[in-house]
Amino acid sequence: MTTSQQIRQPWMHDMRPILTAPAQLWAEADGTVDASAAHAGAASLAGYYVGDTRILSRIVTRVNGEAPTPISWRSTAAGRSITSLVARNVEGPTVDPSVRVSETRELTPMTFAERFAIASVITEPIELDFAVTLRFDMATMQEIKGGTPSAAAAGGQIAIVRSVDGEAPAVQVAYGSIIVDVTADDTNAGVPVIDVDGLDCTLRWHLTVPARGSATVGLNIAVDTKANAVTAAASVSPWANVAVEAADSRVANWVNTSLRDLSGLRMAIPALPDDEFLAAGAPWFFTLFGRDSLWAARFMLPLTTRTAMGTLRTLAHFQAQESNAQTNADPGKIMHELRAETLVQTGAFDDGMRLPPLYYGTIDATPLWIILLGEALRWGAPEEEVRALLPNLEAALAWLRDWGDCDGDGFLEYIDRSGHGLSNQGWKDSGDSVRWNDGRIAEGPIALCEVQGYAYQAAVIGADLLERFGRPGADAWREWAAQLKTRFNERFWVDDGRGRYPAIALDKDKRPVDSLTSNIGHLLGTGILDPEGVAAVVKRLASNDMLSGYGVRTMSALAGGYWPESYHCGSVWAHDSAIVMNGLRAEGYVAEALQVAEGLVRAAAAFDYQIPELYSGDAGESGPAPYPAACHPQAWSAASSVSVLALLLDLDPDGSSSPVDSPLAQGVQIMRDAG
Repeated sequence: MTTSQQIRQPWMHDMRPILTAPAQLWAEADGTVDASAAHAGAASLAGYYVGDTRILSRIVTRVNGEAPTPISWRSTAAGRSITSLVARNVEGPTVDPSVRVSETRELTPMTFAERFAIASVITEPIELDFAVTLRFDMATMQEIKGGTPSAAAAGGQIAIVRSVDGEAPAVQVAYGSIIVDVTADDTNAGVPVIDVDGLDCTLRWHLTVPARGSATVGLNIAVDTKANAVTAAASVSPWANVAVEAADSRVANWVNTSLRDLSGLRMAIPALPDDEFLAAGAPWFFTLFGRDSLWAARFMLPLTTRTAMGTLRTLAHFQAQESNAQTNADPGKIMHELRAETLVQTGAFDDGMRLPPLYYGTIDATPLWIILLGEALRWGAPEEEVRALLPNLEAALAWLRDWGDCDGDGFLEYIDRSGHGLSNQGWKDSGDSVRWNDGRIAEGPIALCEVQGYAYQAAVIGADLLERFGRPGADAWREWAAQLKTRFNERFWVDDGRGRYPAIALDKDKRPVDSLTSNIGHLLGTGILDPEGVAAVVKRLASNDMLSGYGVRTMSALAGGYWPESYHCGSVWAHDSAIVMNGLRAEGYVAEALQVAEGLVRAAAAFDYQIPELYSGDAGESGPAPYPAACHPQAWSAASSVSVLALLLDLDPDGSSSPVDSPLAQGVQIMRDAG
């Protein structure tokens, strides 16, 4: 592999994951796991991970010394896959392979099992040598994302020890606080020989496969790491007994696939093991993210409030108590990101960014936390659980007023105070996401339009909660919200000759940054727009430059900064489109909401129902193109399917349900298994 290849971010749009948080395994499309082979001109993501560490970078099988050929891969359940392989070197140069290997992989949060069934159609018993080689890598997620090699492997920091004589063959691997135990299955195939060569561990069996029969072998890997910031959710998935049926199979397939993926993303923190949240996405964001976990939980409210309350309590656990420029914390603020160690960008991303393990660089997580608390109560969360979070609510509201406005202009804005954090701290957090219509990048502090809408809605919801539970301050917060609404409508509106719309942001000089973006759709349903403003926003969002046919573009195709393969400036994000769709529905524009939903269903079908983090904003017969480094599954992308379901069934917190007039809604049913 060349140096230029080594420093590229891995692409994985065509790779296959299975996951059971905090574990994940990434394979090539045919099931191959071998990171030593380049993928798309860069180092490969392939491997078995626990937390932010790749435990294994290779899992290679051999029959009589030759690798069998993989011919199919499929995932049958969360954390489980089956790969079919054929051995070509047993019966000579025959057309029909006579020996087949079925490889089943199963993940639990801290274990990984490989099972191999070697089947033969030969009419005589055959003797085979079967081997599995594992390579221990211990690369960090940031090394892999940056395309750089494992420092642990290169530095000789990984210790591999075989069992002592007289015991069943086993291997123990140690690296820092991580201990990995490898053992063979207890089967009638006999005890394997285990060899260790550098970072490779090979298990070898000599098998007798019966005439027209099969033999099975397997191995088990158990991982013990005490340094992980996150762990598996202790409880059973609240949607484990839910399935969806629909006349349009695309709707059912998308929702059911998404629910399976979301089950694999369920996490907790060790301090609150019974409070689940959804990890943002695999592989890069396989942990707690304030904004992502809040939106995903909010999308899931039509099915459960448990995830919402677990997310709210987990984030309340980390709510900031004091100001800290290095972490971007201020009293009452909700965190952005949780890691076990400092996040240091490397390789392709070596730009000096360093994020502390607990990082608060987000402008929107705090108002979104308040909104979710109110929405969870509307959807039936227990009042006593909401009451217990009222002190956190009051602290979050105070942050809006006392700390969210960093320059005293009456709007919430952000700036990186550390010098090595995120330069943009809204949901579009890439460095080039806030642009003028001519393509220039705006300078901060940045006051995003949607954040003002969130803050308005949070203040109103917060006031309602305070009043409902007999706490003081409701009137003051309603007045604060009214003043913000007035300021917003005085300052944010622009006109490009094709109509009015809110600017994406105000820049450091308080000028409205005039690009047309999907951010304006997040204002719908917040209450910050008057009816004329709502109509103007809907008109611009429904135009061809914003609707791609597969969802809402993040930026107008007419803008100077538009590019369909950009991260935030023209691509389509399913969750972003779902937020716009929900806003349209909330404002009474159901036909327009259905247009967005239809696009999302088309996109989901194009991606075999595991809709990725983002995809190209192109339109046309070619369909949506993958964004090569996009996470999949991604929590808020998968959870968007539940928002579409809620639209089609017109689900409301009061329990009412009446399918909308759309072919997509025909025959849609939510089935709950009593077990």
